[in-house]
Amino acid sequence: MTPSIVLAEDFQAPGPSIFDFPPLYDGAPAWLTKPTVFAVVGALLVVAFAWSAFAKPQLVPRGMQNIGEKGYEFVRDQVARPFLGKDAERWMPLLLSLFFLILLWNFFGVVPLIQIPIASHIAFPAVFAIVIYVIKVYLGIKHQGLGGYFKNMMFPPGLPKPIYVLLAPIEFMSNLIIAPFTHAVRLFANMFAGHLILAFFSAVGFWFLFEKLTPLGAGLGVLGVVMTIAMTGFEIFIQFLQAFLFTLLAAMYIGGSLHSDH
Repeated sequence: MTPSIVLAEDFQAPGPSIFDFPPLYDGAPAWLTKPTVFAVVGALLVVAFAWSAFAKPQLVPRGMQNIGEKGYEFVRDQVARPFLGKDAERWMPLLLSLFFLILLWNFFGVVPLIQIPIASHIAFPAVFAIVIYVIKVYLGIKHQGLGGYFKNMMFPPGLPKPIYVLLAPIEFMSNLIIAPFTHAVRLFANMFAGHLILAFFSAVGFWFLFEKLTPLGAGLGVLGVVMTIAMTGFEIFIQFLQAFLFTLLAAMYIGGSLHSDH
């Protein structure tokens, strides 16, 4: 049997089990796991960051205040104002908190020793998506009335009446079922897949450089290390992009309920 065949048979690529985390210690409740702990840590870090940046603002921003203001301007100009218009400032606390928390949770996936994006567990993005969904429906009914909300959602004006026979159920499914589902799954799936790819290439590098070092294995190991570095850079971009898109969709859903004509 050739060495390459032995390597192929011995190597075990990481699978979905890398997302399974047991309780932190014997006798701990089932929910007390590494992702839960770092979800709380991330929330506390965002609170600490917001406090240090905005509690005592200076006329000339420096340090944390400068970072906080740049983040605020980014979310306000790129997320809130395009969809919320005059209501943008009113919803900035929610949108800014959402963006920074998801961004930090995503970045945990490339932080040494943590190395787990919190949103790669569907429960976390699902909770956020449900909260936005409830806000969306509540605002829609409050500002448009119960009948007006469902009428505007299912029967957009200006179309031939026979079209509504097909369009109305599609719009109902899209707005009340598919939209919140895809809102959560988009973030979850990207973080899950990205973490799996990084784990795979890291395992390739470690295995062929330290566990089964051969001339062929050394080349594969170096390739694994190079791909890990390259994919880490790409994953950081995806982590930022997904935090931005999740917050953007939240603003779009809220804006759609506030302004039925948009």
